Amino acid sequence: MIDTGSTGFMLVCAMLVLLMTPGLAFFYGGLSRRKNVVNTMVMVFGVLGIVGVVWFVCGWSFAYGGDGSLPFFGGFDQIGCLSAVNDMVAEAEGTPDAFAVLSGQGALANDPELAAGYPAIIDIVFQMAFAMITCAIITGAVAGRMKFGAVCAFVAVWVVVVYAPLAHMVWGGDGSLIGDMIGALDFAGGDVVHISSGLTGLILCLMLGRRKGFAVLSYRPHNVPFVALGAALLWFGWFGFNAGSEFAADGVAGLALLNTVAASAAGVLSWMLTERITVGKCTLVGAATGLVAGLVVITPAAGFVEPWAAIVMGLIVSPIVYWAISQAKRRLGYDDALDAFGCHCVGGIVGGILTGLFCVPGLSWTEHGGLLYTGDWSLLGAQVLGILVTIAFVAIADVVLGLIIKACFAGSLRVSAEDEAAGLDVAVHGESAYPAYLGLD
Repeated sequence: MIDTGSTGFMLVCAMLVLLMTPGLAFFYGGLSRRKNVVNTMVMVFGVLGIVGVVWFVCGWSFAYGGDGSLPFFGGFDQIGCLSAVNDMVAEAEGTPDAFAVLSGQGALANDPELAAGYPAIIDIVFQMAFAMITCAIITGAVAGRMKFGAVCAFVAVWVVVVYAPLAHMVWGGDGSLIGDMIGALDFAGGDVVHISSGLTGLILCLMLGRRKGFAVLSYRPHNVPFVALGAALLWFGWFGFNAGSEFAADGVAGLALLNTVAASAAGVLSWMLTERITVGKCTLVGAATGLVAGLVVITPAAGFVEPWAAIVMGLIVSPIVYWAISQAKRRLGYDDALDAFGCHCVGGIVGGILTGLFCVPGLSWTEHGGLLYTGDWSLLGAQVLGILVTIAFVAIADVVLGLIIKACFAGSLRVSAEDEAAGLDVAVHGESAYPAYLGLD
């Protein structure tokens, strides 16, 4: 039967997650250079349009369709989301299971009694919002130098051939490769959202090459209030992101919400302390980045750990992400423009591993609990293996897809040197965020 409480809860959570993608546009826009802020933000809005259509057409079906017998892929049975409309008609005629939830994620996948908690059509939107924010994260790594058409083409294919299969591998229920066969836990998207997007950003920025003046010029955020606004919208939306991944209005959803607040708060404090020790000052951009790092690290563990562990995870992740952004990037020489890899991939890996340490046995979707509670290395090993499989799948798929898209765009993913120097706002989009600054008003 339909639980109206869970139905209302999931409607609100879906809308909160939808808010995150335009919020990311402000976050990335503030971090970008003045001459590229429109391009940075329009890439995110482009993702909204592309993923919004592709997910309805086939993404949902490829991720969560089928009978669950395939470890890598859903199925073709829900192309165009037609089955959702048919279910609504059946429900109106009194068919008992017309609204059974189709997703294999969260408590609903592990408790048959909850399998009809809310209409499946809500889950289509909820999961679409996840796909949107994942693809939008990628754009931060290539800001300021990738052809807009190439970005759009890459995202349109990536969400189908990389994101959807990975979502199925992790959240596809019985028979899924990572979630079932390996037994790795990912409550709300450590593997599926953060590691996949951050790693994809790294691979694309390596294929593009460095920006002109990288390691010589100082790339400073052009609008710090935009960064703070974007981080605030992300923080607010993340409550739906993590709590909604329980797929029921219950105590675990409350725990996920509490852990999300605890980890993000600890991430802010830890980042500010790290900045104070290393550079002698605390910055607003740093505090916002620490907030996001704390949110990233708790995502795979939100409904699995106790609040004290969430605080520890937030305290741990910020110094690691800070080092990845401030040191590793410079030493290794890759130009991840807005640190999608350093924050999301690195933070997601840390969160996945710490889940294997701190997972409360009674909350685990598997028979294993965290090493700290059980002394059993099984879950920690599964977490590491799940992360490695995610990295291998995403990396190989990204390289192949990147080369194909590159060939389709005259052998180059990158804008011309002239356009890059002038700024992509005017050169590519014909508009400026600050017309008066350029004498265009």
